[in-house]
Order: sequence, then structure tokens, then C-alpha cells
Amino acid sequence: MSNEQNTQTIVSDIDRERAEELKGEANKLFAAKKYKEAIEKYNEAIEANPLVASYYANRALAHTKTEAYGYAIRDAEKAIETDPNYVKGYYRRGIANMALCKFKESLRDFRIVVKKAPRDADAIKKLAECEKVVRRMEFEKAIEVDELSRSVSDSLDVDSIVVEPSYDGAHIKDNQIDLEFVEDMIERFKNQKKIHKKYSYQIIMAAKNIFKELPSLVDISIPQDATLTVCGDVHGQFYDLLNIFNLNGKPSPTNIYLFNGDFVDRGSFSLEVIFTLLAYRWLYPGALFMTRGNHETIDMNKVYGFEGEVKSKFSETMFKLFTETFNVLPLAHVIQKKIFVVHGGLFSRDNVTLDEIRKIDRFSQPGHEGLMCEMLWSDPQPQMGRGPSKRGVGLQFGPDVTENFLATNDLDLVIRSHEVKDNGYVIEHNGKCVTVFSAPNYCDSVGNKGAYINVTPDVKLTYKTFEAVPHPNVRPMQYASNFSGFGI
Repeated sequence: MSNEQNTQTIVSDIDRERAEELKGEANKLFAAKKYKEAIEKYNEAIEANPLVASYYANRALAHTKTEAYGYAIRDAEKAIETDPNYVKGYYRRGIANMALCKFKESLRDFRIVVKKAPRDADAIKKLAECEKVVRRMEFEKAIEVDELSRSVSDSLDVDSIVVEPSYDGAHIKDNQIDLEFVEDMIERFKNQKKIHKKYSYQIIMAAKNIFKELPSLVDISIPQDATLTVCGDVHGQFYDLLNIFNLNGKPSPTNIYLFNGDFVDRGSFSLEVIFTLLAYRWLYPGALFMTRGNHETIDMNKVYGFEGEVKSKFSETMFKLFTETFNVLPLAHVIQKKIFVVHGGLFSRDNVTLDEIRKIDRFSQPGHEGLMCEMLWSDPQPQMGRGPSKRGVGLQFGPDVTENFLATNDLDLVIRSHEVKDNGYVIEHNGKCVTVFSAPNYCDSVGNKGAYINVTPDVKLTYKTFEAVPHPNVRPMQYASNFSGFGI
């Protein structure tokens, strides 16, 4: 808020006192991890007294906790505008930019924080970490042309990798996976054992070869004797994934699954999740489908744990191969010609057709705009029209946008994921847009249920919810970058 605006805004003593009371209530809700309720209280405090920078900065932190990083950045900027010397405004904006992998913007903010608070050890540490990331980015950019010209999958000689006699797991024979191997692999994972790197590479390569032959939008027909189950984000929660199979049955030609993106990151068993899904995809190519999510991207993987996990358990070469594989994942599916399934959401313009989506050149990292970006990042909103993204990437789309897309393409429903929901799913936009999220008690802290959706050949939907199950004592974000300590 400018000085001119400040002089025009008069806040009574009663409103100041009321605002402080509301801030106190909001802080208690935040401490209880009731972030949405805290945001509502901060809203009320700001309405009573819009002249206090800390209200905006506190609300920014609450938005960060709900992954609404775009809102967090706008609140941090409002705090800075209200009081340019309020250090936490720059700090909050730095954290939100880091969560969006906008490292250079974050670096500028942390430099300001350290300049204004030169004895703040925590700020000094974060500045050093941020500088390290930016240096690494610049180095990687310098070698990027050479790296892009070399494909790991083209240069990797898997056949030459020797499986030692001491390896006590099942084997892939004659370059063909079987159910015995998949079940043995899952048992090893349950006991926190790995499979041999030769078989790991074979699984990734086989799945990559299957995916790269598909269009960007895949049509799914459900056989008359089968059911299809749509699952949302799993986020490295391997034991909850196994619980889905326990409750709903394992993948098979009559028990088909569509996993709608964000298989990795956050949870610390991402490798176990992705190997299980890719192995089933190889075993039953027509019975397990996978959509790319915003976390099947290199920037997210570098911050939220997957890169660190792969390098810790295997190697940098394997991480690069996963990146190549994520680049060939389809962007959307259409079930029975009536249900459009995408990880994020819809588009910044009307009348986008399924044929346009089929023709998207997806074999790369997504940019920060365009159809591919919007499919990975967008979210629904209750208001008509379109709005700026709460995340800072993509956009928010209203019921009319959903109606236009469905009418344009003779569809009945949009199913998407990408957002935690208390009950695991929510139905919006006059019943035309469904969000499903399949990582219960997300990050071991949110307390939400997970959900999945059963779809029959005659397009009847049944929603199933489930609770989290115990897992080994490995915390979420165990392998994440140092920025996991930033509250992101």
C-alpha cells in the first residue's frame, strides 16, 4: 500500500484492537495446522485493518502451507508494499518463489533479507543455499546443449550389466517381465530392499518405449467384463498405494487403473511407487495407464525429493533416464469417449479440442505457459470465467470454462487431481468437474483421506475413500533439497 493510500485509510482504535484479536485467533489456528481456517481469520484481520504488514505476511505463510504459492507471493508483495522495511515480506516471497523453482527471484529476496537483518543466522544460511542452487543451475545450463544431444536410453547398455550370484530376488528372464517378478519386487520393497539395477533399468526402458508410441491424449475403452479405477496423486506414499491394491484389487486385464500424475516427490518411497506402476504397465500394457503430473518434471524433482532419492538409492544416470521417461508420458486420457482425465485442469482459452491435445509435442519439459503447462498446473474455481493461479503457474477456471470444454468435445465430465481434499475427492462445477487425490494424510501431516473412483463400462462412477496406513519410519521429504526446511 502506497503512502498516499495510507493517508487515505483511517482505522479506528476499535478496529485495530479487533484486528489484533483476529490475528491472534488466526495464529492459533495456524499452530494447529488448520491453515484454511487461519487464512479466513487473517482475511478478517486485514478487512478490519489493512495497514499492518504482518497480517499479509502471516497469510502468505498459511498460503504456502496449502501450496497456494501464487497467493503467497501476492500477499508477501502486499506486506512489502505496506512496509518496505518489513523483512518477513521478502522472506515469505523468497520461500514461495523457491517452491515454484523460481530460484533467481528467490535469491534476490534472500539478499535483501540478509542486508536488512545481517545477524540473522537462518537468513544467512538460506541465502548460501539459494546461491548454491543458482550456481548449479548456471553450470547445468552451460552444459545443457551437450546433455540434450545425448540420450541416456540410447547410450545405456543394459545387457552388459551383470547380476551377481548373491542377488536373492526374482529375475527378469529373456527381457520379459512376469507376474512372479512383479510380486517378488513388491515384497522386496515392502521390506525396504531394492531390486537389481539391471532390472530397474529394464523396467524404465520398457515403459518408456511403450509410452513414447502413444499420442499426447490416449483413448481408453473399458471391456464389458472390466472396471477402470482412476487414482489421483500418490506422491511417493508406497504403502498407501499397496493399500489401494488391497482394497480395490491388483491391476489386471479386468481391473484396470489410471494413475493421474504426481507419482513421485514429497513422500520418501517414490522409487518404490514408480517402479511398481511401471512394472505393472509393462506386464499389462492395456490395464494400467499413467498421466503426467506437474511433479513429473525436473524442476520439481530437484526440490521435492525424487532426484535425491534416486541418487541415494541408485545413481544420477538413473535419474536422467527417469527424466527422459517422464517426458514421454501422455498428458491426458478420455474414458469411454465421455470422461476427460487430466492432472491439473483446463485452458486459458475456450474451444480447445481433443485433436489439439492429441497433437501437442509433449516430449520435453513443460514451459511456463501454453496448453501443456495448463494441463499440468491449472485448478478449478467456483467463480465464472478465469482467474490468476493460486499456485503462480497455470490458471484457475470456472464452471463456464468446464461447460464450454465439455460441449466443444461432446464430453460429460472432467476428472482431475493436483489438490489435496479432506475427503479425498470433491465434485464441483455443477457436477461436471471432479478432483480425486489418493495420498491420505499427505506428507504425514495433513490428515486428509485418500480416494479413488471406480468407472464401469456404462460410465457409472463410484467414489471410494480410505485412510492412511502405517509405513516405515522414514519421514516425508527425506531426500529433498535443503529448501525442504523452508516450509515448502
